[in-house]
Amino acid sequence: MIADFEFYSPTRVVFGKDTERRTGDLIRNLGFKKVLIVYGGGSAKRSGLLDRVEESLGRQGIAFVEKGGVKPNPRLSFVYEGARLGRKEKVEMILAVGGGSVIDTAKAIAYALANEGDVWDFYDFKRKASACLPVGVVLTIAASGSELSNSSVITDERTNCKRSYNNDLARPVFAVMNPALTETLPPFQTACGCCDILMHTMERYFTNGAKMELTDAIAEGLLRTVMKEALVLRDNPADYEARAEVMWAGSLSHNDLTGCGSRERDFATHRLEHEVSGLFDVAHGAGLTSLWGSWARYVYKDCLHRFRRFALQVMKVEETGTDEEIALKGIEAMEAFFHAMGMPLGFHELGIAPTEAQLRQLAHMCSVTAHDHLGSARVLHEADMYAIYKAASRR
Repeated sequence: MIADFEFYSPTRVVFGKDTERRTGDLIRNLGFKKVLIVYGGGSAKRSGLLDRVEESLGRQGIAFVEKGGVKPNPRLSFVYEGARLGRKEKVEMILAVGGGSVIDTAKAIAYALANEGDVWDFYDFKRKASACLPVGVVLTIAASGSELSNSSVITDERTNCKRSYNNDLARPVFAVMNPALTETLPPFQTACGCCDILMHTMERYFTNGAKMELTDAIAEGLLRTVMKEALVLRDNPADYEARAEVMWAGSLSHNDLTGCGSRERDFATHRLEHEVSGLFDVAHGAGLTSLWGSWARYVYKDCLHRFRRFALQVMKVEETGTDEEIALKGIEAMEAFFHAMGMPLGFHELGIAPTEAQLRQLAHMCSVTAHDHLGSARVLHEADMYAIYKAASRR
């Protein structure tokens, strides 16, 4: 039976070549006169992107201040610094120029500027935000889907806790998406982004309970498209059409479109990975693939109908053997794709070697964050989380 649902996606998308030059027009039309521009490393400056964005603001008489230096697995300390600057300069809006880490940081700064107290309280589940400054995005990496989502993920480097906070208040007011801006990404970063997109879709796909046939078809089409175009980009990074397909898929994978009609979400792999990248500071997409196979083999029997469908509809395996055999062939085929993209399938391939104590620490931290249980394909408790981490550590 299809579950009742609400779908809310208020972000205006401006998609195509040179669209970053329209940023000033978008902000002027919203009535804002001063913005804080948040960006990552030096590439936004070196490529000339920041100059083009700032030129577009200048043409519309929009004042701005900059705060660069966001790192992958974005840090809480940077959020505090950005909030102090925003308060001092009395900015009215945050403009994120970058990928998921930059957008998530911009959302956290926007929460901090619109609410009293410590912004980490929201990520630490102590209270909920009552307001959020508007956030705009000029996207440079197709991966997180944060440009259309209500999610933000921040790491408190004092404790290595990586936490997500979801609130519709933080959905960006606009997202400028020029696929050409992603052409200079290193191959590894492109691959990580593609895998993150796949995971956002699969976290909504591998669930028990109500489902909608149309939503399944959208999710399956998205997964097949990303896998196809990811291999194109592996061999030809300058292919604009492939980059456009992947960029749009990234946005649709995390704005909840692929979960409409379902009562549940899984997100176990993401939660498990957050603890790994919080402790070891690894690339998020690679951390996900290093865990997915161990998670899938641990839960597939409890969600066999979905894994069977995935194997047939997405991975296109032959419909021979038992349902379990078909499901396992689908898992193996997905792992073969990850390897074809140069992604790790376990912790050894990821380049980390957690000790037994660290494996138990990861499981405990994940359990605390999840309030003792998570998942829908199979509900996981701390012992289950440990078993998955342990399986990943053997690979």
